[in-house]
Amino acid sequence: MRKHLAATALALLCSTAGALDLQGHRGARALAPENTLPGFALTLGIGVTTLELDIAITKDDVLVISHDPKLNPDITRGPDGRFLDTPGPVIRQLSFAELQRYDVGRLKPGTRYAGLYPQQQAIDGTRIPRLDELFALVRKSGNEQVRFAIETKVTPFNAEETVAPEAFARALIAAIRNAGMARRSAILSFDWRTLAVVQKEAPEIGTVYITAHQQWLDNIGAGKPEGSAWTAGIQLRDHGSVPKMIHAAGGRTWSSFFGDLDATKVKEAQALGIQVLAWTVNQPRDIVRMLDLGVDGIVSDRPDLVREEMQRRGMALPKATPVAP
Repeated sequence: MRKHLAATALALLCSTAGALDLQGHRGARALAPENTLPGFALTLGIGVTTLELDIAITKDDVLVISHDPKLNPDITRGPDGRFLDTPGPVIRQLSFAELQRYDVGRLKPGTRYAGLYPQQQAIDGTRIPRLDELFALVRKSGNEQVRFAIETKVTPFNAEETVAPEAFARALIAAIRNAGMARRSAILSFDWRTLAVVQKEAPEIGTVYITAHQQWLDNIGAGKPEGSAWTAGIQLRDHGSVPKMIHAAGGRTWSSFFGDLDATKVKEAQALGIQVLAWTVNQPRDIVRMLDLGVDGIVSDRPDLVREEMQRRGMALPKATPVAP
């Protein structure tokens, strides 16, 4: 039965074989506040294959959509209407009611974040939403095809900032199943421990292995004799490449930082039956390069720009389903 469910999940992931998986990153954060209902509504109106989002868990065990385990001062104003001066508090230490006191509808002027996304529309009064509110929004839109790529924001470090990876994975599995969205969802993570739980306990839900090999983050442990704490004991030194690591873990989808990808890596992964996603691809020249490499999907803060290049190439475009948040 589990093998059948896993095969079904893989078939659904590949049901649009030959079509690009266009993912709106944190909704479409270059255009609207990240990981918010207005942002996801805008993304549905643009038309994507998949909504990419991140999950944190509150003190009262509510699954909320947030990239950061701590409130981010670049996007968060307190009850007094002023931007936070420092990161925090930790979402795990707040109840959902307490979390709703914070406004995440505007970028803080003068920050690097604001400089990167000058076109982001401010929507004052926007709150961090629950995961079930996003599922309800998609139902309201009438879009029965769009998928959910849901990242567990957990790391091998700072364990006090969230729940343990096993408990995190099980809470997310339960929420997805309760919403009837198992076959439209994939769980992704830099921390592969959560993915091992999903593959064992919820084979009907896809898994996505995220990697970066950069100075600002290296979760594959390249060049480190001790290996990586992120990859659930599967080490690069034992397998020789990231695609082989993911294959050994039982994974079928790899989401790589786009700057790490080249034609050799893409072909190696695909030869192993692994789909390749590139994140976060925002500039037209990079969108062109990733499509030329033949990746299976692009994760972007500017899904509108990806659609423009897809249209130029005569590629099938995801259905747009405008909806009010």
